[in-house]
Amino acid sequence: MLKSNRKITTVLVALTVFGWSPLKGQSIQRIEPLNWWVGMENPTLQLVIYGPEIGKTDVQIEDKGIELVKINRVENPNYLFLDVKVAASAKPGWSTLTFSQGKKKLTYRYELKQRDQKVKAQGVNSADLIYLIMPDRFANGNKANDQVKGMLDMSLNRDSMYLRHGGDLEGIIGKLDYLQDLGVTSLWLTPVLTNDMPQASYHGYANTETYHIDPRFGSNDTYVQLGEQLHKRQMKLIFDVVPNHIGSYHWTVKDKPMSDWLNEWPSYTQTSYKDQTVFDPYASADDKKKMVKGWFVPTMPDMNEQNPYVQNYLTQSHIWWIETAAIDGFRIDTYPYNDLDFMAKWTDRIQQEYPNFTFFGETWVHGVANQAYFLGGKHVGQEVDSKLMGVTDFQLNYAIGDALNQKTEWTAGANKLYSTLASDYQYPTPERNVLFLDNHDKDRFFSVVGENVQKYKSAMAWLMTTRGIPQLYYGAEILMKNFSNPDGLLREDFQGGFAGDKMNKFSPEGRTKPEQDMWSYVQTLANYRKQHAVLQTGKTMQYVPEDGIYVYFRYNEQQTVMVVMNCNDVAKEIKLDRFKERNSKVKSYFDIIQKQETSPADNTLKLEAYETKVLELKF
Repeated sequence: MLKSNRKITTVLVALTVFGWSPLKGQSIQRIEPLNWWVGMENPTLQLVIYGPEIGKTDVQIEDKGIELVKINRVENPNYLFLDVKVAASAKPGWSTLTFSQGKKKLTYRYELKQRDQKVKAQGVNSADLIYLIMPDRFANGNKANDQVKGMLDMSLNRDSMYLRHGGDLEGIIGKLDYLQDLGVTSLWLTPVLTNDMPQASYHGYANTETYHIDPRFGSNDTYVQLGEQLHKRQMKLIFDVVPNHIGSYHWTVKDKPMSDWLNEWPSYTQTSYKDQTVFDPYASADDKKKMVKGWFVPTMPDMNEQNPYVQNYLTQSHIWWIETAAIDGFRIDTYPYNDLDFMAKWTDRIQQEYPNFTFFGETWVHGVANQAYFLGGKHVGQEVDSKLMGVTDFQLNYAIGDALNQKTEWTAGANKLYSTLASDYQYPTPERNVLFLDNHDKDRFFSVVGENVQKYKSAMAWLMTTRGIPQLYYGAEILMKNFSNPDGLLREDFQGGFAGDKMNKFSPEGRTKPEQDMWSYVQTLANYRKQHAVLQTGKTMQYVPEDGIYVYFRYNEQQTVMVVMNCNDVAKEIKLDRFKERNSKVKSYFDIIQKQETSPADNTLKLEAYETKVLELKF
């Protein structure tokens, strides 16, 4: 068993006092980042020093490897921001920071580490299958950290959707074999940083610490171990970053460094959530300001990303986590609400250190053009090249639901799916978009399709075979259901991950027959996709839907896969000779799900209501 995490103290563990003569009323409570490294591509670093009246002291660094470039004193005397430069010749070890006022001194040591050679920053791409977990609701591997004394939220009640349930990182580590067997290649967890908020702290999107894993999930070391265990399995780790906002109990909010650390208003002002104001050529400046600088909710203060100190603070913390925990990619929360100038700089700075590192942003908007606007590769009307690589593809999420729930008409049903994909010309690299049926904010798709298993299988087949990076939400493979009314209903526990569960859905013996059938269906598609480049990087050709049947091909020089989706509530037949552009020399079709090779009689394919066939063409 891993060591249980200890309560975060105000004195950082990365700092060691080696000698001091006290300054009256002064002490150092924090230095962030907790440590840094020699050999980084960018030698500059800004240290945040925090303690009572520390801003009134003078500072010296007694280390030839580190140059103190500038001491920045800000409005709040409890802060110092030190600009330093780490020399190319610097060696790993401890540097001495001396804070003085007259003859009185405080002396601290700051560590520069050697960069290790472990696997990290691989990037996430269309060869991956992402599995999204809400850690509090997946599996409890260490009951000792279910409640941590001194934290504001001491709840532990699995019968309440808004209280903590006890899931943690050790629980996830214990289920990695399950995920690997399913065919998962990348793991995305909702935020795991300390969220010491009085209520609903389980979701993680209002962090109150920047450099510490929430002790109810584990420790920084536990998170590092998660990355190591994933990489041993040739799997990847995705970190959920939230640059737009923090929790109202974050230490820099309770005692702000300066008046413009946050975007603040004369009275509480919430964002309008109107992404159109960012790109609307006729938009009011006030409307745009409200969208970007308004607060997401009252408990999540909006960071002023135009403030250079905020920029450094956020960027350095994200680099620190990549280097510390060997993270491979970022999912960026609430992307349209960020300052795009900053996001471009942020992306460049991270890729300066990690050229293969990748990002995808949450763009919960309506319209392909809206979604494409926030991507990198400057578009028509875009004032800033954001450098963003991919987005969470909400437009295709809406379209697959419409295809299976609406009657096919000129712009509805199967035609909605076809026309949405046809708009890919607006994306610089559409294959980098992340596809999903549901997530921690969206209705579970099994409920969206009225718990119709055949519809659900069709959606899964589409998810695993169309262009882009597919993402599964935990439990999707075992028919977990519910609508976001309220959102807590989407975040139920994975049965079998907690002591006392009557059923263990991690095991075939604990699943019902429909659940096991669905699990096997997902596993078959996921592992086929994992083993065949044609579904990862192959080209796409789609055909205009006819009679409610949507057909597309994925192909490369070695293979061709044909996907036939019946979006009707009755059985249908389809003539295959229409698709001679791709199947003219085919000898037989291999059904990937049924694992059977067939030669359709009369060149006609039969499909049941809402059935989708995934066929490998044999030439």
